Amino acid sequence: MEKWEYEEQCWAQGLGLVCGCDEAGAGPLAGPVYAAAVILPRYIDIPGLNDSKQLTEKRREALFPVIQESAEAWAVAFVDAAEIDETDILSARMKAMQRAVDALAPRPDFALIDGNRDKGRSAAITTPHRCIVKGDGLSASVAAASVLAKVSRDHFMLEMAEKYPEYRFEKHKGYGTKLHYEMLDKYGPSPIHRKTFLKSWEGKG
Repeated sequence: MEKWEYEEQCWAQGLGLVCGCDEAGAGPLAGPVYAAAVILPRYIDIPGLNDSKQLTEKRREALFPVIQESAEAWAVAFVDAAEIDETDILSARMKAMQRAVDALAPRPDFALIDGNRDKGRSAAITTPHRCIVKGDGLSASVAAASVLAKVSRDHFMLEMAEKYPEYRFEKHKGYGTKLHYEMLDKYGPSPIHRKTFLKSWEGKG
């Protein structure tokens, strides 16, 4: 991948520590939204690094520890289902990303944020930043964050699969698949379901 154009623009402005930030799990019916922030050493080559959605699960899992060991700093944060229901998913995404950035040590001078939104009704990105549409495919730092966020969330959902085996979370990770809706029909919502995401399911009941 080795895409450093956006980082280079920051470095040229004297912004020494630049993090990439991305989130995972905005769409599922269950579980938290996760976010990660990563500061990579300049021009580090991590073979196979790309937008997490372009990678197989096996490849993401292999990259996960490599990114953690290679990064100057990395952090993962989340906002759980109850908090998503209390606010809204856009605010929850922003809050998770800002939490991840805030957890970095050293603190970054600037953040590259995946997507085109930097605030919701009740939360916003407060670190100096730039939004990049499809940033996880254009910036090495954002790509690294996308992998950490996605794998961290998948690991959480596998833990939830053991806690609530009837929902088969290991199969769908909380996304609204046919199997997931069948399990909802059979068992109703679990404590980690997002009640505000179940309107279409309730509507067909």
